[in-house]
Amino acid sequence: MVTTGSNMETNLIAEAVKFMVLGMGIVFMFLIVMVYALKLQAKIVGKYFPQKRVEPAKPKATTEASNNTANTAKIAAIIAAVQHHKNLKG
Repeated sequence: MVTTGSNMETNLIAEAVKFMVLGMGIVFMFLIVMVYALKLQAKIVGKYFPQKRVEPAKPKATTEASNNTANTAKIAAIIAAVQHHKNLKG
């Protein structure tokens, strides 16, 4: 029995499509299983190792005053550096 080239190519293309669908299906199923496994893992970890809520400490008034002084000093230093750089360029 002699087969023609186009019939053989059709079989190869059909087989390639089968393998592609099979491969993509396996990857898709793996991803679905992985998503559910990670969700289950998150629930288990959250149950046995809950995160502790820590309230941020409020800064005191003296700290705010020192921050303002430090910020003012930084701003003055930046302005002086920019002016010095401009004076050097001419």
